[in-house]
Amino acid sequence: MNDDQLLRYSRHILLDEIGIEGQECILAARVLIVGAGGLGSPVALFLGSAGVGCLTLVDDDVVDLTNLQRQIAHTSGRVGLAKVDSAAQAVRAINPQVSVQTVRQRVDAAALDALVAQADVVLDCSDNYRTRQAINAACVHHARPLVAGAAIRFDGQVSVYDPRRGDTPCYACLFPPDAQFEEVACATMGVFAPMVGIIGTMQAAEALKLIAGVGTSLAGRLLMLDGRDMQWTEMRIQRDPACTVCGARHAQPE
Repeated sequence: MNDDQLLRYSRHILLDEIGIEGQECILAARVLIVGAGGLGSPVALFLGSAGVGCLTLVDDDVVDLTNLQRQIAHTSGRVGLAKVDSAAQAVRAINPQVSVQTVRQRVDAAALDALVAQADVVLDCSDNYRTRQAINAACVHHARPLVAGAAIRFDGQVSVYDPRRGDTPCYACLFPPDAQFEEVACATMGVFAPMVGIIGTMQAAEALKLIAGVGTSLAGRLLMLDGRDMQWTEMRIQRDPACTVCGARHAQPE
């Protein structure tokens, strides 16, 4: 690290659990963020400010006036701009040393396979079930840790799915790909503005912990927040040996 970086990241370096070695890991990390909206905004801003070396932002949408109630990476002056370009501007304004790559498309399985292969950590900040399943499948295939969050109305949840470990589940163990879930959207259900900030910030924290090797991740635990009473519930989740996505990967030889 140069003198500017030593000063910029000094408050991380002062932490015994991170130090210079951990910060260097952060500076060298490549992170994929799928979704540049409510969750993706705090994720991108915090990971960028923390010095993650390369951020790849994926989203096919443009900034709309209704987004500005909660999507803090965007501004009134950038309404109509692609969300990935708006978020990239916000990150670069905070930390011009970070390399920010943008992918303006709704990614399918083939695109995710290529993007996930290049990442060290993946963050699911998307808003639909099909995309979440495709992200998880690519992470299992390439053995990349996945930090997944969701928020709607006054409710939020966050967890880590780490296919590098054989004792913890993938996203599909908890939410099977063939399950019938009713899609809900902020446009019809609404969302409490700080909820996406709380969950997105926790996703950023889990990603940095994974990169720097700090503490214990949320792998095997699902945290759920009821924002009405501001109460957290933790649920222990187990790997499903019969999971159609990760089951074969961890199958024991006979």
